[in-house]
Amino acid sequence: MKIGILKEIKVAENRVCLTPAAVEELVARNHQVLVETNAGAGSGFDDEAYRNVGAEIVGTPAEVYAEAEMVMHVKEPQPSEYNLIRKGQIVFTYLHLAANEELTNALIKAGSVNIAYETIQKSDRSLPLLTPMSEVAGRMAVQEGAKYLEMTHGGLGILLSGVTGVSPGKVVVIGGGVVGINAAKVACGLGARVYLLDTSLDRLRYLSEIMPANCFPIMSSPAKLRELVTDADLVIGAVLIPGAKAPKLITREMLKTMQPGAVIVDVAIDQGGCFETSHPTTHEHPTYTVENIVHYCVANMPGAVARTSTQALSNATLPYALQLADKGWKTACQENKEILAGLNIVDGKVTYKGVADAFNLEFTAPESLI
Repeated sequence: MKIGILKEIKVAENRVCLTPAAVEELVARNHQVLVETNAGAGSGFDDEAYRNVGAEIVGTPAEVYAEAEMVMHVKEPQPSEYNLIRKGQIVFTYLHLAANEELTNALIKAGSVNIAYETIQKSDRSLPLLTPMSEVAGRMAVQEGAKYLEMTHGGLGILLSGVTGVSPGKVVVIGGGVVGINAAKVACGLGARVYLLDTSLDRLRYLSEIMPANCFPIMSSPAKLRELVTDADLVIGAVLIPGAKAPKLITREMLKTMQPGAVIVDVAIDQGGCFETSHPTTHEHPTYTVENIVHYCVANMPGAVARTSTQALSNATLPYALQLADKGWKTACQENKEILAGLNIVDGKVTYKGVADAFNLEFTAPESLI
């Protein structure tokens, strides 16, 4: 198969979908790999590194789309790419379609085979291609939140760790999944008082066993959220419904009860955000203020630590890329239900229920197309 690796064009996105080491494995299986020039530069991999393992360097995204049977990205295709996507072409990347009606319609029109990293799912319901970036985003959420709590960034001037004789900061993490547990671990490591909310008693029992003493796993409810956010210094939204829009858990009215200068970090922004007042921001302009609360809603947080993120993502995606390249998408989906779960739109048909529900579109069972 001819595989195309595209340079990311989203603002301040420095990741690349595959490292030279991963490309070497594809080439060893007699696949042809086209790499857009400078695709890996932001992650520390120059064109020569890709040439040395057998890739062909091409000059423009149009050339990659024109020749490749499968194109790989990190972030979703941008508007300038919509008309380059060909009928029957495999698009394998993060898509987050339930939060992006324009892209959903563009991919329906293109007639391509669109496989979303974030909805590939194992039998235990874990999300193997979302997990590494969720780990990064969860840890970064505290790092960024701590920074924007500084008065020079509009925050209320709290040091999360506290100091001798002064209480540490209060952090509320909504969601006890991969993002939430990583955020809580970092916040606990700083010495903050951390309240980790989830709606599953089994999950809360697990969290109670593994988290440090300054983490308090609590059953989430609207009433409990209203109570906890009033004196929170940092609130992190880490709620995920795979492939569907995130629920709005923090309302504008709740913001009015919070301390002026408190910070909220919405890690769920790729799926529409879990705060009513959230909208996507970029690394160049990461924050804005509503009701005196600093909002950090960067939609590609791991892109800021690309050297770590690229290697973690490449390690996770390569096994699936190999299966798609070796077998073709239909056989790969027949033999691996995890990949089947990744099908979002195929030949103009919406094959992921969360996306169909988000925009009132007709749902087609993916099994019927393979």
